[in-house]
Amino acid sequence: MARMKLGVLISGRGSNLQALIEAAKKEDYPAEVVLVISNRHNAKGLDHARSAGIETLVIDHNDFESRQAFDDAVHAGLVDAGVELVCLAGFMRLLDPEFVARWHNRMLNIHPSLLPAYRGLRTHERAIEDGVRFTGCTVHFVRPEMDAGPIVMQAVVPVRPTDTAVSLGRRVLDYEHRVYVESVRLVASGHVRVSGSRVTGKDLVIPENGLISPLQS
Repeated sequence: MARMKLGVLISGRGSNLQALIEAAKKEDYPAEVVLVISNRHNAKGLDHARSAGIETLVIDHNDFESRQAFDDAVHAGLVDAGVELVCLAGFMRLLDPEFVARWHNRMLNIHPSLLPAYRGLRTHERAIEDGVRFTGCTVHFVRPEMDAGPIVMQAVVPVRPTDTAVSLGRRVLDYEHRVYVESVRLVASGHVRVSGSRVTGKDLVIPENGLISPLQS
């Protein structure tokens, strides 16, 4: 089985990268990480890649005079490695619309909220401040607008009365790992495709029941 080649872009700890690396160790997983690019030399996620024998590139955005020049260097690195699908995993740089166009429907992002709610930063703090009962995470195809694009998969996480941003973020992160791995599986195996502004697919199981919070004991 030919496996889809992934290029993962990171800026920090790379826990979602590690989840993808672990998934790719299974013979039936339809994708493999062939390149990890970071814009920061000290990104801990680089160690995950190196430990797994995966090629790494550090492309420091501070070394470039423009965002386009930086994006061009990242694009060249991905192309040289034969990357077929780009996965943003905690990559803290906004990408130029031209870069996004080059990878149209070939680039995924994971975001720690139920998009389109809470785009941007401080998602968990904002959810707690607003008193929402549920939050979660979203995997979507990337578009030029920040945290926008056709949604592949989401996971719902209840917000507890005692939650802090840290405790809520920790629980959401567990689901991030699961939905990113499964979203890449769906894309790489051809089970989903983009149709207009939505993702459609075959043999997908959609839950029938909703969730209610709070409930009286």
